[in-house]
Amino acid sequence: MDRRCVVHTIEESVAMVMLDNPPANALSRAVLDELDRIIADLDQNREVRAVVITGSGKMFAAGADIQEIAEIESGKTGELLSAHGQAVMNRIERMSKVVIAAVNGLFCLGGGLELAMACHLRIAGDRVRLGLPEITLGIMPGFGGTQRLPRLVGVAKALELILTGDRIKAQEAVEFGLVNEVVPDPEVLKRARAVAKRIAGMGQVAVRASLMAVVEGQPRPLPGGFELESKLFGTLCETADMKEGLNAFLEKRPAKFKNL
Repeated sequence: MDRRCVVHTIEESVAMVMLDNPPANALSRAVLDELDRIIADLDQNREVRAVVITGSGKMFAAGADIQEIAEIESGKTGELLSAHGQAVMNRIERMSKVVIAAVNGLFCLGGGLELAMACHLRIAGDRVRLGLPEITLGIMPGFGGTQRLPRLVGVAKALELILTGDRIKAQEAVEFGLVNEVVPDPEVLKRARAVAKRIAGMGQVAVRASLMAVVEGQPRPLPGGFELESKLFGTLCETADMKEGLNAFLEKRPAKFKNL
């Protein structure tokens, strides 16, 4: 790749990661590799407390690279591509810092929606259309879409979207929990950054524990999730941040967390 197709900046503890692969911000193998490397680096960067992922131009991302998929000639090659995309999405979902998808522009489709679903929160512009149209190409979602979508919206709605390939409006997506909030498109990045900065101001030990409880607890049976929650809660009870947070509440002052 001659140019970077994923760029990022860091400001006030918030990393802004932008897909920049015109015209559609397609998630090619090279883009997935770049995104994976950047997310891994940001996860280890102590300066970063929250991450916002967005797309350049007129769309968040219109999906995987169709040309690359068209060149697949064996089931094994297709399986490896799917596993590659899933691994990148899993890294994002399991990040120890909150990741917010700022779903801007006109389209968030296929692999783009799978990327957004891997983020912890999704803020969408009012013009965007979201969907998993792979069925119309004779294929299916392969970057985790068949697994994450039912967990977000329920099995029946997920099957409807996957089997019809329909594109839905952001306003509809927020009604059944696919996105958290819809704002005017010019305000998407501003709103996502504001939410990221608010979470970045919380005690990061508690943020990490909360993310772990939800993300790792979801695949477990309910008793296993309760057990994980109890262990993490107990760990937080030994932190300086807990003492600071409680003392600040009792003293009616803002907490000054040290992330310890």
